[in-house]
Amino acid sequence: MFLCVSPNPAIDKRITLPSLVPGEIHRALTVQSFPGGKSTHVAMVLRTLGEKPHWIGLCGGAAGEQLVSGLRALKIEPHPCATNVETRTNLEIIDDTGNVTEIREPGTAPSAVELAAFEHTCRKLFEQGRESVNIIFSGSLPDGVSPDLYARLIRLARASGCRTFLDTSGEALRLALAAAPDFVKPNRDEATALLGSPINSAESAARAISQLLSLGARSAALSLGADGLLFCTAKNDPVLFAPALKLQPRSTVGCGDAALAGFTMAISLGLTALKTLTLAAACAAANCLANSPGAVPRGDIQKFLRQIHAQTLPSGP
Repeated sequence: MFLCVSPNPAIDKRITLPSLVPGEIHRALTVQSFPGGKSTHVAMVLRTLGEKPHWIGLCGGAAGEQLVSGLRALKIEPHPCATNVETRTNLEIIDDTGNVTEIREPGTAPSAVELAAFEHTCRKLFEQGRESVNIIFSGSLPDGVSPDLYARLIRLARASGCRTFLDTSGEALRLALAAAPDFVKPNRDEATALLGSPINSAESAARAISQLLSLGARSAALSLGADGLLFCTAKNDPVLFAPALKLQPRSTVGCGDAALAGFTMAISLGLTALKTLTLAAACAAANCLANSPGAVPRGDIQKFLRQIHAQTLPSGP
């Protein structure tokens, strides 16, 4: 079982324009809305990979209802936790040159009672699944929510014997690492902000992986966008690297989430480290060409699996 945990879900709205000029009035060519937030994208890719993921999140207002109905239409089992706060909307603007501009609403904190109910429902789902459940914690936290929320939930999940996966940023990431998640996957910017050192080479990326493991993660990956993807299964194990394929992306929104789904699936199946990294990289590449974030065609994943050649990075002197 896979359970995607989303404290700060969203509706993703995609607008296409001929061009985006600050300060000017624009007429959109197309407008589309999709169930959104990082956890939703992860669940969508897991569904493409043949799983039946569950999703739990705080939902409110008309946007929250739209999100839940959209998840059901995607055959993702939702466990919505009601809040009086309207679910946020994230805006993605794409112009004819392929430039993508993202505007992400921060999300508003639920009440203390609503948040407690969310944590209680999470605990129940963790206990029901126990050792058979893979829990994916991904995305930002709403403004005003304590940054230790993921850390608390990871400890609850681990107490029930669940395997835990993490993808977040900032103080929430730092605190959650101390709870010893089984796997963590920041991107370059998130890791740089956490560790305080630039990541601009294979050597600095490998050092960043080592630091993530020292901070508490049991295994770690690092997304470098167009520069590739790294993975290490445990302290003192070799760091693996998968170069990114040369593609003309429709949008890179959700590529990290697609990679996380690939990592989660492969680790749950007990695949080798090289096969795990290859699947994650193939999922990320396929998302580049998807019609919307997370809407990854299975055929593209299969095609890119044959094109990606992961390798072990040479160890330092």
